This record gives sequence, C-alpha cells and structure tokens, in this order.
Amino acid sequence: MSSHSKLFLAVALTLGLLAAPALGFDFGRPAMPEEIKLWDIDVGPDGKGLPDGSGAVAPGKQIFADNCAACHGDNGQGGIKDRLAGGQGTLTSNMPVKTVGSFWPYATTLFDYIHRAMPYPTPGSLSTDETYAVTAYILSLNGIIPADGKVDKESLPKIKMPNRDGFIPEPEFDPAKLFRKK
Repeated sequence: MSSHSKLFLAVALTLGLLAAPALGFDFGRPAMPEEIKLWDIDVGPDGKGLPDGSGAVAPGKQIFADNCAACHGDNGQGGIKDRLAGGQGTLTSNMPVKTVGSFWPYATTLFDYIHRAMPYPTPGSLSTDETYAVTAYILSLNGIIPADGKVDKESLPKIKMPNRDGFIPEPEFDPAKLFRKK
C-alpha cells in the first residue's frame, strides 16, 4: 500500500470514527486498563515491552519439538513452513535464504513474533518462559547464543543479530511533505 493510500485510509477512518456519534451511533465503552494490558504485549527492537521471565536452550528444544517442528522441521529446517536456521552469508547471493540467523535484525522481535503469533494454530498458547526458551533455542540453532545459553528481558536486547546493520532505516514520515507543491 502506498504512503498516499495509507494516509487516505487513516484520514477516512478518523473522520468516520469522529462522525459516528453525530450520526447516532452510541455503542461500546472505553477499554478498562486491565483489558488493555491483556492486549498490550508488543515488544520493540529495543526490548521495551519484554515481560519478566527467562528461558534456556535445553527446555526450548523440547518445547520446539512439541509445538513448532511439525511446521518448521527438526532443528528449524525442512518443514512445510519458513526455515528458521541457517542461511548465513546467502543474502547477497542469487538464492538468498532468509532465516532468523541470516535476516532478522533484532532478537527481541523474534520473541515478540513467537509470543503473539505462534504456534500455529494456537497463537499465544506458550507461557512467557516457554517463549523465552523457544527464542533461546532458535538463536542457538543459528549459532547466535551457545547451546547452554539462556535469555531474558535483560539479555535479549543486548544480542546483536548477524544482519542488524543490513537494513536501511526508513526516513521519518512527514505528512506535510505529501501536500507541498513541487
């Protein structure tokens, strides 16, 4: 979706939401803080939002086998879904292999993705400690942490992923630039 389309959609949604009460729509209620907390589980690249807890590679291996290997294959390769391990050094080749170890820029976003979207078909079913353990296991498969490694909210943001510097940051969005005459 182009930036123009995104802006149009944002304006249209905002106008629609502002107009709803004037049109007689009066439904719903503000979310309660405890309800917001249930859904406010995103984790940023800097680690903001990581919950308390920890996980080690060894239990992560078993949790992965029980919940992830059916789709991603044993050791994160050879499954019917995305490959999670290997691929280092292939991004500039004719056949790049995008995995956690070759492509992902932040270990924290790996935790975030697993915690919110995995395992299929029961996303969010892993506990925080199980999520940390699976994260540790996948990082270990890629040689990013040792086989006896452990991760938590303090250590995970400090991990420098192999492709951390492989992305070009998007320039800051300035909506005023959309309407300036050239």
